[in-house]
Amino acid sequence: MVHVIKTESVFLERLRGRINLQAIPFSERGSRLLVFCRENHFSIRLAERWAKWEAEVGHYRQRRPVLDDLQLCDEHGVPLELNLTPYPHAVFIETRVGEFWLTFLNEETLYLKLPPVRGEISFRVMASHARADRRGGEFKGDPEHRRTHRNVAYTTNARLLENEIENGAADTTDGYARVKLKFDADTDSAFVLNITPRLGLQRSVPRAEQVLQNAERRWHDWFAAAPAVDEAYAPQYYYAWWILRAGLLSSRFFLTREAMMPSMLHYVGVWAWDAFFHALAYQYIDQDLAENQIRILLDHQDEQGMLPDAVHDEGTILRWQFRDKHGNAYEADVTKPPLVAWTALKLYAKSGNRDFLEEVYGPVARWNYWWFKANDDDEDGIIQYNHPNSSGLDDSPLWDEGMPVESPDLNTYLVMQMDALAQIADILGLKDDVPMWRAHADELSKRIIEHFWDSDAGVFWATRNNEPIRILTPFNLYPLLTGRLDAPMRARVLEHLFNPNEFWLAHPIPTVAKKDALYDPEQMWRGPTWVNINYLFIEGLMRCGEIDAARLLRDKTLELLMGQQDIFEYYNPETGAAPPRAASVFGWSSAVFIDLAIKASRGEII
Repeated sequence: MVHVIKTESVFLERLRGRINLQAIPFSERGSRLLVFCRENHFSIRLAERWAKWEAEVGHYRQRRPVLDDLQLCDEHGVPLELNLTPYPHAVFIETRVGEFWLTFLNEETLYLKLPPVRGEISFRVMASHARADRRGGEFKGDPEHRRTHRNVAYTTNARLLENEIENGAADTTDGYARVKLKFDADTDSAFVLNITPRLGLQRSVPRAEQVLQNAERRWHDWFAAAPAVDEAYAPQYYYAWWILRAGLLSSRFFLTREAMMPSMLHYVGVWAWDAFFHALAYQYIDQDLAENQIRILLDHQDEQGMLPDAVHDEGTILRWQFRDKHGNAYEADVTKPPLVAWTALKLYAKSGNRDFLEEVYGPVARWNYWWFKANDDDEDGIIQYNHPNSSGLDDSPLWDEGMPVESPDLNTYLVMQMDALAQIADILGLKDDVPMWRAHADELSKRIIEHFWDSDAGVFWATRNNEPIRILTPFNLYPLLTGRLDAPMRARVLEHLFNPNEFWLAHPIPTVAKKDALYDPEQMWRGPTWVNINYLFIEGLMRCGEIDAARLLRDKTLELLMGQQDIFEYYNPETGAAPPRAASVFGWSSAVFIDLAIKASRGEII
């Protein structure tokens, strides 16, 4: 079949076929609708968490589609074989009776252009209280009924020949109503599908040409706003930008701002650590959007100053249970690594928006104070993790024996945060605060060395009950990132980093050293490479004057991220492949790639 170009946008044409609707769904900025197509059947899943429904409809990662088995058929009801050509803005569907195309009318509404033929559309919808009408039908949700929590409407301006809804009552056995719609379409006919939690349903059918133009313009303008990069990076670069637009959640309920979810398939909501890295990419095209990745967390700061681990539609995660490897249960406050000031300073360096620093300085200072007040049980000035998830390294073997753990990575983050707060205070003219933050950062740096450094091993061991946890991870090298290690100590740490049997593998940096007995290159945080950790080390190497090493790690990180068709949560450090449980269409990996690709194209490192 000869390919016919469906768009004049070079950006959209570049991404033709990348959103394959099998592993990668078709979606839109702000939408919760994820469109898949397998074996000529479309289905629509919801990117919504709503934990209170899990007992009734399952965890959102395994939840059944809200709409399933959507088939396009000929006038005799025979299903059509579909030849899809997906773009970011639309999916073109070739069949033996003519071409359909699918796009988003808005974030809650899909628009299917019909060819001028007689045909049939059938599908199942998880809904009740059905009512067919002369243009389609409506399903009103019943929040008290376990099988439906969304309102759905389907509408067409084609002439209806048949419009049947079966099992549209609330007592159906599988929770799905079945729709069969026979139509006689002309050149202006379309089918509109609205799936919404709202009472107001979208029942209008606008002109197809304008709908398609609007969708194309939205996506083209997004890509066109991104800085140009070297051609070697461009294919994955624009796909990364697709992820960072399609994964944006519109504000509603506890999501007070438009913000990016880590993965539309695996992590629906806003997680603090991820948000900091997402902001680094958004600053290149929309400064307000970048700043909102921080503001959404500050909106939910608690009275003690703690920022939440995550923000979802239905609430925030501030406290969580966990178990150690022996099955012992714990419950503790949960947040994420303190990198807000570090991120805010990077955003300011790009925008010069001093008012943003004014806005965040007080809340970030309170968060910093909370760490020292609530997370130092033995009052030795070394701050501890009370919950594994607060580290961001949820499954790391460092936490296997339980909590609390005093870890060099957390204390390094706090030094970095206080260094950033000192710079922010200087920009804001807060002259008394500048020496205070610098003194605190210097003091904590000294304590890190005194508490964690093992001169025989040449690493900084995490400790539990004042005993070292002798599991070798890159987090045992983290004080390098402060730029404060003396030359002999720095050399010892770099020996570990560049050791091919520890961290300098084909695709560095593994999250447990290869030689460690607990190294597993396929299991989250127990061996795979995470590119956000690489990003921090690239910056740390630069701070230490290791320019060539920083450039090499940057190039290896870019190479790793270009090695797969999709962009993943973590990678096997030996093969570069994505382990089976690594989340796909992943946000912070995309953000890291974008930032590094731009810097590399400009001859910069980080």
